[in-house]
Amino acid sequence: MRRGGRRLAGLAALSLLASCVAPSGQAPVPSPTPAPANAVVAGLSAGPHIRDLRLAAPDAEAALASFRESCPKLLIRNDASGLTSTEDWQGACTAAVAWPRGEAQRFFESQFETVIVGDGSAFATGYFEPEIAGSRQHRPGFDVPVYTLPPDLVRDWPATTPPEQRTGRAPLGRFDEAGKFVPYYTHAQIADGALAGRGLEIAWAADPIEFFFLQIQGSGRLRSPEGEVIRIGYAGQNGHGYTGIGALMRERGLIGDGTAYPTTMQGIVQYLRDYPAEGRAIMRENESWVFFRELTGDGPLGALEVPVRRESSIAADPNFVPLGAPVFLQMDRGEADGLWIAQDTGGAIKGANRFDTFWGAGDDAERIAGGMSARGRALLLLPKGTLTRFRAR
Repeated sequence: MRRGGRRLAGLAALSLLASCVAPSGQAPVPSPTPAPANAVVAGLSAGPHIRDLRLAAPDAEAALASFRESCPKLLIRNDASGLTSTEDWQGACTAAVAWPRGEAQRFFESQFETVIVGDGSAFATGYFEPEIAGSRQHRPGFDVPVYTLPPDLVRDWPATTPPEQRTGRAPLGRFDEAGKFVPYYTHAQIADGALAGRGLEIAWAADPIEFFFLQIQGSGRLRSPEGEVIRIGYAGQNGHGYTGIGALMRERGLIGDGTAYPTTMQGIVQYLRDYPAEGRAIMRENESWVFFRELTGDGPLGALEVPVRRESSIAADPNFVPLGAPVFLQMDRGEADGLWIAQDTGGAIKGANRFDTFWGAGDDAERIAGGMSARGRALLLLPKGTLTRFRAR
């Protein structure tokens, strides 16, 4: 969300909006099939020395601050990429605590080496923290419920699942009145009131379209008519697959070339407003529904459970990038260039060198994130000696 969540704590369950559409005339960007399972399978090669990247001082300082915030989680988290252990990060995290202000470039040069995962070809989109009209109370003009996790949303195996197939995590669902485990309510069923009257509402939004996209981002802010700001973050998801409506609309010729609607978040929203009945039906084709919790603190939380920061935090696939690791991007969109810290995940952020850049909140954040589609090269920064240990295996 990116992004937060993603997006954002919890963007792991969702694709972000900017990940749902490709630039006009370009092919969608999923990884080739079959894709490597993790960075070890994809392969590593040495990148340039960090001093040759000519890190900008403000960029490096912001990245160091985000890396420092990530360290408490980084030092206790298993690395799904297979590249590092928690002990590998101890030196950099210890050094980060008291590193002199104004010398962040030297910190990264002294602690890290760059590696290229796979061929290094990168694709980056963007996400942001939306702010929409909302209220803690249900009142006129605020009719869209913001639900917390329902207690009957559980994981279990359907009775028809053979024992030998009951591996990994059980699916999400619920037990019906007859005690049978069934899929949980879909987006359309929840929108039609399947959870109404159960006291699960933590707030109410004014606009169903804005709330739909807040769900895609995975977190956001609700601003009441009195000026109260309620920050909400991802708490869970209904277990149904995510469908990016941007891709559907592009395939059906509703947005893109030859239409009045560009393949950006802004173009999608405008179509939904111009054609409310058709738009409502399209949104319901995405069966995923996101549940929220109220957040406190100074920023939305990423999947690493630390605040994501504008122009410093990035969502990545943890099978290819250790969460908490720095990533350097050289892209064909200048806004995306520079040093980022992987602090989030996303449903559409899958594969080597696939990233989602976080742009904070506000109109400019929405504009940049909604139109972000950048290609170029990615360098992963890992503690010095990682590549030597990797090759010695």
